[in-house]
Amino acid sequence: MTIGFGIIGCGMIANFHCRAVAEIRGAKVVGCYDMYEPSAERLASQFGCQAHRKLATLLADDAVDVVTICTPSGAHMEPAVAAARAGKHVIVEKPLEITLRRCDRVLEACDQAGVVLSAIFPSRYHESAQLMKRAVEQGRFGKLTLADSYVKWFRTQQYYDSGAWRGTWKLDGGGALMNQAIHSVDLLLWLTGPIADLSARCATLTHQRIQVEDTAVASLRFQNGALGSIEATTSAFPGFLKRIELHGDEGTAVMEEEDIKVWDFARKRKADQRILERMAGKTQTGGGAADPAAIGHHGHLMQFKDVLKAIKSGTRPLIDGPEGRRSVEAILAIYKAAETGRTVDLPLKSDPVLKARKSET
Repeated sequence: MTIGFGIIGCGMIANFHCRAVAEIRGAKVVGCYDMYEPSAERLASQFGCQAHRKLATLLADDAVDVVTICTPSGAHMEPAVAAARAGKHVIVEKPLEITLRRCDRVLEACDQAGVVLSAIFPSRYHESAQLMKRAVEQGRFGKLTLADSYVKWFRTQQYYDSGAWRGTWKLDGGGALMNQAIHSVDLLLWLTGPIADLSARCATLTHQRIQVEDTAVASLRFQNGALGSIEATTSAFPGFLKRIELHGDEGTAVMEEEDIKVWDFARKRKADQRILERMAGKTQTGGGAADPAAIGHHGHLMQFKDVLKAIKSGTRPLIDGPEGRRSVEAILAIYKAAETGRTVDLPLKSDPVLKARKSET
Protein backbone atom coordinates (compact mmCIF):
# COMPACT_ATOMS: atom_id res chain seq x y z
CA MET A 1 0.00 0.00 0.00
CA THR A 2 1.35 3.41 -0.99
CA ILE A 3 1.26 6.21 1.57
CA GLY A 4 0.26 9.37 -0.27
CA PHE A 5 1.72 12.74 0.68
CA GLY A 6 0.13 16.10 -0.07
CA ILE A 7 2.27 19.27 -0.03
CA ILE A 8 0.67 22.53 1.12
CA GLY A 9 2.80 25.51 0.17
CA CYS A 10 5.11 25.01 -2.80
CA GLY A 11 8.07 27.30 -2.10
CA MET A 12 11.73 26.35 -1.69
CA ILE A 13 11.41 24.02 1.31
CA ALA A 14 8.68 21.98 -0.43
CA ASN A 15 11.34 20.72 -2.84
CA PHE A 16 13.23 19.13 0.05
CA HIS A 17 10.03 17.47 1.31
CA CYS A 18 9.38 16.01 -2.13
CA ARG A 19 12.95 14.73 -2.48
CA ALA A 20 12.73 13.05 0.91
CA VAL A 21 9.41 11.35 0.16
CA ALA A 22 10.76 10.12 -3.20
CA GLU A 23 13.39 8.07 -1.34
CA ILE A 24 10.90 6.28 0.92
CA ARG A 25 9.74 2.91 -0.35
CA GLY A 26 5.96 2.77 -0.33
CA ALA A 27 5.49 6.55 -0.18
CA LYS A 28 4.73 9.07 -2.91
CA VAL A 29 3.82 12.74 -3.28
CA VAL A 30 0.41 12.58 -4.95
CA GLY A 31 -0.77 16.18 -4.74
CA CYS A 32 0.15 19.75 -3.91
CA TYR A 33 -1.50 23.11 -3.35
CA ASP A 34 -0.33 26.71 -3.22
CA MET A 35 -2.35 29.93 -3.20
CA TYR A 36 -0.10 31.01 -6.07
CA GLU A 37 -1.07 28.50 -8.73
CA PRO A 38 2.16 28.67 -10.81
CA SER A 39 4.14 27.48 -7.77
CA ALA A 40 1.94 24.41 -7.41
CA GLU A 41 2.10 23.72 -11.14
CA ARG A 42 5.91 23.96 -11.09
CA LEU A 43 6.17 21.50 -8.19
CA ALA A 44 3.66 19.13 -9.77
CA SER A 45 5.57 19.14 -13.04
CA GLN A 46 8.89 18.54 -11.31
CA PHE A 47 7.76 15.70 -9.04
CA GLY A 48 4.93 14.14 -11.01
CA CYS A 49 1.96 14.88 -8.76
CA GLN A 50 -1.36 16.66 -9.19
CA ALA A 51 -1.57 20.42 -8.66
CA HIS A 52 -4.80 21.37 -6.90
CA ARG A 53 -6.38 24.78 -7.31
CA LYS A 54 -8.17 24.58 -3.99
CA LEU A 55 -6.98 23.31 -0.62
CA ALA A 56 -10.33 21.58 -0.10
CA THR A 57 -9.85 19.38 -3.16
CA LEU A 58 -6.40 18.27 -2.00
CA LEU A 59 -7.78 17.40 1.43
CA ALA A 60 -10.74 15.56 -0.11
CA ASP A 61 -8.43 13.30 -2.11
CA ASP A 62 -8.53 9.79 -0.60
CA ALA A 63 -5.05 9.13 -2.00
CA VAL A 64 -3.60 11.73 0.41
CA ASP A 65 -2.80 10.18 3.79
CA VAL A 66 -0.25 12.70 5.11
CA VAL A 67 0.11 16.41 4.46
CA THR A 68 3.21 18.49 4.98
CA ILE A 69 2.74 22.21 5.68
CA CYS A 70 5.33 24.39 3.90
CA THR A 71 3.54 27.76 3.98
CA PRO A 72 5.06 30.86 5.65
CA SER A 73 5.46 30.33 9.41
CA GLY A 74 2.50 32.42 10.51
CA ALA A 75 0.21 30.61 8.08
CA HIS A 76 0.73 27.07 9.39
CA MET A 77 -2.29 26.81 11.67
CA GLU A 78 -5.15 27.10 9.20
CA PRO A 79 -4.09 24.37 6.75
CA ALA A 80 -2.87 22.13 9.57
CA VAL A 81 -6.23 22.33 11.36
CA ALA A 82 -8.10 21.78 8.09
CA ALA A 83 -5.95 18.75 7.29
CA ALA A 84 -6.51 17.23 10.72
CA ARG A 85 -10.26 17.68 10.41
CA ALA A 86 -10.07 15.94 7.05
CA GLY A 87 -8.43 12.96 8.77
CA LYS A 88 -4.93 13.52 7.37
CA HIS A 89 -1.77 13.06 9.40
CA VAL A 90 0.11 16.35 9.68
CA ILE A 91 3.79 17.29 9.37
CA VAL A 92 4.52 21.00 9.88
CA GLU A 93 7.72 22.79 8.89
CA LYS A 94 9.45 24.72 11.65
CA PRO A 95 8.28 26.61 13.56
CA LEU A 96 5.09 24.74 14.46
CA GLU A 97 3.47 28.19 14.56
CA ILE A 98 4.48 31.65 15.75
CA THR A 99 2.33 31.98 18.89
CA LEU A 100 1.46 29.51 21.62
CA ARG A 101 -2.24 29.95 20.98
CA ARG A 102 -1.83 29.02 17.34
CA CYS A 103 0.42 26.09 18.25
CA ASP A 104 -2.21 24.84 20.69
CA ARG A 105 -4.94 25.09 18.07
CA VAL A 106 -2.93 22.72 15.87
CA LEU A 107 -2.28 20.33 18.77
CA GLU A 108 -5.96 20.29 19.75
CA ALA A 109 -7.17 19.68 16.21
CA CYS A 110 -4.79 16.75 15.71
CA ASP A 111 -5.63 15.25 19.11
CA GLN A 112 -9.35 15.52 18.45
CA ALA A 113 -8.99 13.93 15.01
CA GLY A 114 -6.70 11.18 16.29
CA VAL A 115 -4.03 11.91 13.68
CA VAL A 116 -0.26 12.01 14.08
CA LEU A 117 1.35 15.46 14.30
CA SER A 118 5.05 16.16 13.86
CA ALA A 119 7.04 19.40 13.68
CA ILE A 120 10.06 19.46 11.37
CA PHE A 121 13.40 19.55 13.20
CA PRO A 122 15.59 17.26 11.07
CA SER A 123 18.82 18.11 12.92
CA ARG A 124 17.72 15.83 15.77
CA TYR A 125 18.04 12.84 13.44
CA HIS A 126 21.67 13.51 12.52
CA GLU A 127 24.03 10.93 13.97
CA SER A 128 26.06 13.61 15.77
CA ALA A 129 22.99 14.85 17.63
CA GLN A 130 21.95 11.29 18.50
CA LEU A 131 25.44 10.60 19.91
CA MET A 132 25.33 13.73 22.07
CA LYS A 133 21.85 12.85 23.34
CA ARG A 134 23.01 9.35 24.27
CA ALA A 135 26.02 10.77 26.12
CA VAL A 136 23.72 13.04 28.14
CA GLU A 137 21.39 10.15 29.00
CA GLN A 138 24.35 8.00 30.06
CA GLY A 139 25.60 10.73 32.40
CA ARG A 140 28.94 11.06 30.65
CA PHE A 141 29.10 14.84 31.21
CA GLY A 142 28.72 14.42 34.95
CA LYS A 143 27.08 17.57 36.24
CA LEU A 144 26.12 19.73 33.25
CA THR A 145 27.47 23.24 33.77
CA LEU A 146 27.22 25.08 30.42
CA ALA A 147 25.02 24.50 27.37
CA ASP A 148 25.39 26.89 24.46
CA SER A 149 23.94 27.37 20.98
CA TYR A 150 25.54 29.56 18.30
CA VAL A 151 23.93 30.34 14.94
CA LYS A 152 26.07 32.95 13.22
CA TRP A 153 24.59 33.00 9.75
CA PHE A 154 24.45 35.54 6.95
CA ARG A 155 21.48 36.69 4.89
CA THR A 156 21.65 39.45 2.32
CA GLN A 157 19.15 42.29 2.11
CA GLN A 158 17.93 40.66 -1.10
CA TYR A 159 16.93 37.58 0.89
CA TYR A 160 14.51 39.63 3.00
CA ASP A 161 13.30 41.63 0.00
CA SER A 162 12.56 38.45 -1.97
CA GLY A 163 9.28 37.77 -0.17
CA ALA A 164 6.81 40.21 1.36
CA TRP A 165 6.33 37.91 4.35
CA ARG A 166 10.02 37.73 5.24
CA GLY A 167 11.08 39.74 8.26
CA THR A 168 7.49 40.43 9.40
CA TRP A 169 5.97 39.62 12.75
CA LYS A 170 2.72 38.52 11.14
CA LEU A 171 4.09 35.77 8.92
CA ASP A 172 7.75 35.22 9.89
CA GLY A 173 6.96 35.44 13.59
CA GLY A 174 10.42 36.79 14.35
CA GLY A 175 13.84 37.00 12.77
CA ALA A 176 17.15 35.27 13.32
CA LEU A 177 15.69 33.33 16.26
CA MET A 178 12.28 32.21 15.00
CA ASN A 179 13.30 31.59 11.40
CA GLN A 180 16.93 30.48 11.45
CA ALA A 181 18.16 29.57 14.95
CA ILE A 182 15.06 27.66 16.01
CA HIS A 183 16.72 24.41 14.87
CA SER A 184 19.51 24.93 17.40
CA VAL A 185 17.11 26.10 20.10
CA ASP A 186 15.25 22.82 19.65
CA LEU A 187 18.49 20.83 19.85
CA LEU A 188 19.66 22.67 22.97
CA LEU A 189 16.39 22.03 24.81
CA TRP A 190 16.29 18.40 23.67
CA LEU A 191 19.81 17.81 24.93
CA THR A 192 19.77 19.87 28.12
CA GLY A 193 16.16 19.92 29.24
CA PRO A 194 13.75 22.73 30.11
CA ILE A 195 14.77 26.33 30.78
CA ALA A 196 13.92 27.75 34.20
CA ASP A 197 14.43 31.43 33.32
CA LEU A 198 16.26 33.69 30.88
CA SER A 199 17.28 37.24 30.05
CA ALA A 200 18.01 38.59 26.58
CA ARG A 201 18.80 41.37 24.14
CA CYS A 202 17.63 41.62 20.52
CA ALA A 203 18.48 44.16 17.82
CA THR A 204 18.15 44.90 14.12
CA LEU A 205 21.68 45.95 13.23
CA THR A 206 22.30 45.63 9.49
CA HIS A 207 19.12 44.88 7.56
CA GLN A 208 16.57 47.38 6.26
CA ARG A 209 12.80 47.16 5.87
CA ILE A 210 12.31 44.31 8.36
CA GLN A 211 10.32 44.43 11.58
CA VAL A 212 12.22 41.68 13.39
CA GLU A 213 15.66 41.05 14.87
CA ASP A 214 18.73 40.10 12.87
CA THR A 215 20.84 39.68 16.04
CA ALA A 216 19.97 38.21 19.44
CA VAL A 217 21.66 36.89 22.58
CA ALA A 218 20.06 35.18 25.58
CA SER A 219 21.41 34.05 28.93
CA LEU A 220 19.76 30.89 30.24
CA ARG A 221 19.34 28.99 33.49
CA PHE A 222 18.13 25.44 33.00
CA GLN A 223 15.97 23.50 35.44
CA ASN A 224 18.86 21.09 36.01
CA GLY A 225 20.99 23.99 37.26
CA ALA A 226 23.20 24.40 34.20
CA LEU A 227 23.72 27.84 32.71
CA GLY A 228 23.80 28.54 29.01
CA SER A 229 23.48 30.95 26.14
CA ILE A 230 21.84 31.32 22.76
CA GLU A 231 23.39 33.54 20.08
CA ALA A 232 21.68 34.06 16.76
CA THR A 233 22.27 36.40 13.85
CA THR A 234 21.82 36.73 10.10
CA SER A 235 24.47 39.47 10.02
CA ALA A 236 27.71 37.48 10.43
CA PHE A 237 29.53 37.47 7.09
CA PRO A 238 30.23 35.07 5.47
CA GLY A 239 28.08 32.74 7.60
CA PHE A 240 29.23 29.87 9.81
CA LEU A 241 27.88 26.41 10.60
CA LYS A 242 25.61 26.22 13.62
CA ARG A 243 27.32 25.05 16.78
CA ILE A 244 26.18 23.36 20.01
CA GLU A 245 28.49 23.07 23.03
CA LEU A 246 27.83 20.97 26.13
CA HIS A 247 30.17 21.12 29.13
CA GLY A 248 30.12 19.31 32.45
CA ASP A 249 32.51 18.48 35.25
CA GLU A 250 33.25 15.12 33.59
CA GLY A 251 33.08 15.88 29.88
CA THR A 252 32.73 18.23 26.92
CA ALA A 253 31.25 17.74 23.46
CA VAL A 254 31.02 20.26 20.65
CA MET A 255 28.90 19.72 17.54
CA GLU A 256 29.23 21.92 14.45
CA GLU A 257 26.37 21.15 12.06
CA GLU A 258 26.83 17.36 11.64
CA ASP A 259 30.49 17.29 12.69
CA ILE A 260 31.68 16.50 16.21
CA LYS A 261 34.61 18.80 16.89
CA VAL A 262 35.25 17.90 20.55
CA TRP A 263 34.42 14.59 22.28
CA ASP A 264 36.38 14.42 25.53
CA PHE A 265 35.28 12.69 28.73
CA ALA A 266 36.99 11.97 32.03
CA ARG A 267 35.93 8.35 31.84
CA LYS A 268 37.28 7.21 28.47
CA ARG A 269 35.70 4.54 26.32
CA LYS A 270 37.21 2.56 23.48
CA ALA A 271 34.72 4.00 20.99
CA ASP A 272 35.48 7.65 21.81
CA GLN A 273 38.41 8.11 19.44
CA ARG A 274 36.58 6.30 16.64
CA ILE A 275 33.57 8.58 17.14
CA LEU A 276 35.74 11.67 16.99
CA GLU A 277 37.47 10.49 13.82
CA ARG A 278 34.32 9.26 12.09
CA MET A 279 32.26 12.34 12.90
CA ALA A 280 34.93 14.88 11.91
CA GLY A 281 33.78 15.30 8.31
CA LYS A 282 30.08 14.48 8.24
CA THR A 283 28.79 17.85 7.03
CA GLN A 284 28.35 17.72 3.26
CA THR A 285 26.46 21.00 2.70
CA GLY A 286 26.69 24.65 3.70
CA GLY A 287 24.14 23.97 6.42
CA GLY A 288 22.12 27.01 5.39
CA ALA A 289 24.73 29.31 6.93
CA ALA A 290 24.83 31.68 3.97
CA ASP A 291 22.41 30.12 1.48
CA PRO A 292 19.02 28.86 2.76
CA ALA A 293 18.92 26.34 -0.09
CA ALA A 294 22.34 24.88 0.79
CA ILE A 295 20.96 22.07 2.94
CA GLY A 296 20.41 18.37 2.44
CA HIS A 297 17.14 16.48 2.61
CA HIS A 298 18.52 13.46 4.52
CA GLY A 299 17.28 14.82 7.86
CA HIS A 300 13.79 15.25 6.44
CA LEU A 301 14.02 11.72 5.06
CA MET A 302 14.78 10.26 8.48
CA GLN A 303 12.06 12.31 10.13
CA PHE A 304 9.44 11.31 7.57
CA LYS A 305 10.36 7.66 8.11
CA ASP A 306 9.94 8.16 11.85
CA VAL A 307 6.49 9.71 11.30
CA LEU A 308 5.40 6.84 9.06
CA LYS A 309 6.59 4.37 11.67
CA ALA A 310 4.51 6.18 14.30
CA ILE A 311 1.45 6.11 12.03
CA LYS A 312 1.79 2.36 11.41
CA SER A 313 2.52 1.47 15.04
CA GLY A 314 0.07 3.86 16.69
CA THR A 315 2.87 5.53 18.67
CA ARG A 316 4.20 9.09 18.84
CA PRO A 317 7.06 10.31 16.64
CA LEU A 318 10.28 11.62 18.18
CA ILE A 319 9.14 15.18 17.49
CA ASP A 320 5.42 15.45 18.16
CA GLY A 321 3.28 18.55 18.70
CA PRO A 322 4.38 19.36 22.27
CA GLU A 323 8.02 18.91 21.27
CA GLY A 324 7.52 21.32 18.37
CA ARG A 325 5.83 23.86 20.65
CA ARG A 326 8.70 23.96 23.15
CA SER A 327 11.19 25.89 21.02
CA VAL A 328 8.52 28.43 20.04
CA GLU A 329 7.82 29.04 23.74
CA ALA A 330 11.51 29.58 24.48
CA ILE A 331 11.91 32.06 21.62
CA LEU A 332 8.81 34.01 22.63
CA ALA A 333 10.26 34.21 26.15
CA ILE A 334 13.49 35.61 24.69
CA TYR A 335 11.54 38.26 22.79
CA LYS A 336 9.67 39.21 25.96
CA ALA A 337 12.86 39.39 28.03
CA ALA A 338 14.56 41.55 25.39
CA GLU A 339 11.62 43.91 25.14
CA THR A 340 11.14 44.37 28.90
CA GLY A 341 14.75 44.11 30.06
CA ARG A 342 13.57 41.66 32.72
CA THR A 343 14.19 38.00 33.50
CA VAL A 344 11.37 35.80 32.19
CA ASP A 345 10.37 32.54 33.89
CA LEU A 346 9.39 29.43 31.95
CA PRO A 347 7.08 27.80 31.19
CA LEU A 348 5.06 30.76 29.93
CA LYS A 349 1.49 30.88 31.17
CA SER A 350 0.28 32.45 27.91
CA ASP A 351 1.54 34.26 24.84
CA PRO A 352 3.61 37.29 25.85
CA VAL A 353 2.19 40.60 24.71
CA LEU A 354 4.93 42.07 22.52
CA LYS A 355 4.76 45.76 21.69
CA ALA A 356 6.72 45.14 18.50
CA ARG A 357 4.11 42.67 17.26
CA LYS A 358 1.28 45.01 18.13
CA SER A 359 2.87 47.91 16.26
CA GLU A 360 3.67 45.98 13.07
CA THR A 361 2.71 47.63 9.81
